[in-house]
Amino acid sequence: MSLPGSDVILERMMALHPKIIDLTLDRVWRLLTALDHPEAKLPPVVHIAGTNGKGSTLAMIRAGLEGAGLSCHAYTSPHLARFHERIRIAGDLIEEDALSPVLDECYAANNQETITYFEITTIAAMLAFSRKPADFTLMEVGLGGRLDATNVFEAPAVTVITPVDMDHQQFLGDTLPKIAGEKAGIIKRSVPCVVGPQHDPAMDVIEARAARMGAPLMAYGQQWHVWEERGRLIYQDETGLLDLPLPALIGAHQIQNAGAAIATLRVLQKGDPDAATRDALWPARMQRLRQGTLIDIAPQAELWLDGGHNPAAGDALAAVLADLPKRPTHLVCGMLNTKDITGYLRPLAAQARELIAVSIPGEANTVPAKDTATAAQSVGLPARTSASVTDAVAQIVATDPTARILICGSLYLAGAVLRENG
Repeated sequence: MSLPGSDVILERMMALHPKIIDLTLDRVWRLLTALDHPEAKLPPVVHIAGTNGKGSTLAMIRAGLEGAGLSCHAYTSPHLARFHERIRIAGDLIEEDALSPVLDECYAANNQETITYFEITTIAAMLAFSRKPADFTLMEVGLGGRLDATNVFEAPAVTVITPVDMDHQQFLGDTLPKIAGEKAGIIKRSVPCVVGPQHDPAMDVIEARAARMGAPLMAYGQQWHVWEERGRLIYQDETGLLDLPLPALIGAHQIQNAGAAIATLRVLQKGDPDAATRDALWPARMQRLRQGTLIDIAPQAELWLDGGHNPAAGDALAAVLADLPKRPTHLVCGMLNTKDITGYLRPLAAQARELIAVSIPGEANTVPAKDTATAAQSVGLPARTSASVTDAVAQIVATDPTARILICGSLYLAGAVLRENG
């Protein structure tokens, strides 16, 4: 008898708990125990937390390890176009004929007990990883760190904390130290921790946690440094200096993410730093769209897609736009109601001619387009609304055929665009 498809099983899983986010590890440990602890059977784990840059840093670590001939399992979230993107088995996206059985096994072992969608699917990834050899397992935290479903590894090979900023305050706390405390919860006793650039209040919390746990720190600006010089990336730590290609991922913030990835490779004493910067790609991180239905509509325009969604991401995105060759820039923006919309849009106002607001299709928590437009106007950015991204792009090129168009505001919007663009 054939199993139902993964989409059917995932829909069943959504019904197992009424809350989308409910931070506790009790349900996770219960199901891991029922499955005979797959988390204890994984290749060495690199565990990555932070507010921004987790996915990009993971992608660079993976590129560096794979560039040296090593194989990696990788777990990331959320997905953009299809769930399978969350799980890479020894380098390859999980196939449907492998995903459905492992989801079904977790669903059956859970025995109709309450559990969140993220928890049970994270455990499914661990179960899949435990059954296939690889050299490393790269795990991205979903939310926070201390009580995240990924935080079940007693002794990972290394932990990584990318920049911490204000986001998800309703779950992680309303101050930077509180949020940093949740992220620092992944630091384990005696396990090295690589730390990206931090605001001082966040760094104080991370350093205090590391001291309590006896965890050696490899921190930006202290044990390692990274900068751009004459079109190259320069990385330096106590073992020496590296002269490398700039990251394939665009933006000054990716220099810092690359530094964290290289520092991680140095801790592991594995991998190729050159490949880490040169070969890493990550969708919807200032991704240039070059084909698909949107390009058919706007063949002369310059189309970009970015999934950043908090004030720090807005700052980083504004810096990227400022560095690009001058060209009239139009934003097409849709956001979730859990985000700081004005904080995200404020730095972008100086870099864009206008914003066209859209609602995110199929998302119950989308901000109505008119409210996003109102938020844009409140920070001095002219704004109007449109029924869809496709309509917005068509409206822009009707009067400015060679415009730069940036679709932004949410990974969920980016996923919808990638699915619809083909």
